Amino acid sequence: MNFPSVSGKKWLFKKFDSSDITKFSENFSLTEVVAKLLSIRKNNIDDIALFLDPKIKNLLPNPLILKDMKNAIERTYKSILKNEPIGIFGDYDVDGASSTALLARYFLCINKKIKTYIPNRQKEGYGPNKIGFQNLIDNGAKIIFTVDCGTLSFEPINLAQKLNVDVIVLDHHQSDVKIPNACAVVNPNRYDDTSGLNYLCAAGVCFVFLVGLNKKLRDENWFKNNNIKEPNIINFLDLVSLGTVCDVVPLVGLNRAIVKQGLKIIKKRSNLGLKTLYDLCKIESQPSTFDLGFRLGPRINAGGRVGRSSHGVELLISNDPKKTYQIALDLEKSNNERRSIEMMLSEQVNLEAKKHHNHPVLVLSGNNWHEGIIGIVASRIKDKYNKPTLLISLNQDIGKGSARSIIGFDIGSQIIKAVQSGILEKGGGHKMAGGFTLKKENIHAFRDFLFKNFEKSNANLSKNVNLYLDTIISPSALNVEFFEEINSLAPFGSGNNEPKFMIENTKIISSNIVGNNHIKLILSGKDGSVFKGVVWNGRNSPLEPFLNNKNKKMINIAGKIRLNEWRGEKKIEFAIEDICLN
Repeated sequence: MNFPSVSGKKWLFKKFDSSDITKFSENFSLTEVVAKLLSIRKNNIDDIALFLDPKIKNLLPNPLILKDMKNAIERTYKSILKNEPIGIFGDYDVDGASSTALLARYFLCINKKIKTYIPNRQKEGYGPNKIGFQNLIDNGAKIIFTVDCGTLSFEPINLAQKLNVDVIVLDHHQSDVKIPNACAVVNPNRYDDTSGLNYLCAAGVCFVFLVGLNKKLRDENWFKNNNIKEPNIINFLDLVSLGTVCDVVPLVGLNRAIVKQGLKIIKKRSNLGLKTLYDLCKIESQPSTFDLGFRLGPRINAGGRVGRSSHGVELLISNDPKKTYQIALDLEKSNNERRSIEMMLSEQVNLEAKKHHNHPVLVLSGNNWHEGIIGIVASRIKDKYNKPTLLISLNQDIGKGSARSIIGFDIGSQIIKAVQSGILEKGGGHKMAGGFTLKKENIHAFRDFLFKNFEKSNANLSKNVNLYLDTIISPSALNVEFFEEINSLAPFGSGNNEPKFMIENTKIISSNIVGNNHIKLILSGKDGSVFKGVVWNGRNSPLEPFLNNKNKKMINIAGKIRLNEWRGEKKIEFAIEDICLN
């Protein structure tokens, strides 16, 4: 079935096996819709129980299957025995902040002295640098962890080694064949790692490391001998799930269990920073991946983008209510500033994108585009045109860029190849995102390089952007019971997309603008039932002209089911992503 929409998207229904529906329904007492959704997600019947109830103990691998993990654990154990001060160098995004806070809170639990360092995005850029390392060393660090970075940081690591400071890299970004001269480089995406854990984010890698380290300390009777209570690693899953969701890694295997259990820990609100941010956002409902990805994550990120880079880590580590509340307020202010800058920059970039919309890869540049915002805008442009998008902020003769890609075109490896070819000064990333630095004079060469390699990659690029739907539902299905049925398949995210539904033949009863950009609707179905709808950022969108109560035409709507909870009362609304006219 194919539906053309007012936004120009084609609505396509995902494929399923009807025989699966019968098997899944009978064996697991599932409704037909839930069974259908499982079939769409290509789950084998042998995997259903683990999918529906993923447990850490069933999915956690032996940490030692990761390359260099044994070295990392042994060196850290020696550091603990010697009571050496520990330095942690983290990235400024949510995954980096979560990873840094995760290690910091663990080491603080076992009474170890730690010092953290988060670089300034504008002044220092991504990854370890000599200034940051020197800061940690001057503060006494004898061992330095780099988290969510470090895989390609040869010079700073060499500096540390010359000063007799060992470096342990805990990262997930793609590597070159050459590996830095570190004590250990634990990275499931390094070229010679065979663990099969390449779907983990940095927080996930750090979690597996702490599982191994904790076991080592237990096996050596360190906790008993030092009269220190053994930390419960599970209690740190709130931080791990935050990094996992916000880094948009696939919610499969161990990741699925991490987020499923992590949301339960977040509900307990034991981390003061997360609790404070939750309260500030006025979130009362059961924590969800939506909350992490679209409410908490952007605020924690905002510090690294337009504010103080260390604010995210400070929030997640602090146990001081007054300090934590102030940091949360500062992050909220930074996030509002980020939104304002993003709106202005989006206007400029969209004009550039229109000029080059026929290019297979969009490589756009401008003078002094905000380096902390170009990644967000690149993601928006990528979604709009369904093309890999790279934005470059020029400062005189040097450009700093951020890249976002589509499935089938590994932008991280392309950036590394361009560095090896001498086109880029430095850079790295993973399949869907990356960052880089280049000379202004090399922009055309980099563009040609990407065009050529995109053609070779056979990436699934369609001129028409498709909206993939799971099934058709009636308005009467928009109730709490049905929502909870669907939510049995959560957590949703990359690799397990939240179900999208179509509702046919609806009519708009009323509509109004809320919060400047959003459109709230009351609609009726063909059966006479009335329900609520919302179009986030619907103002000035292609949908807006068709979303007023003067429109008497019947429309089909596509979107997701949302639960709103306020003071214990649960209400369902339909989050509309697209419409088509009958």
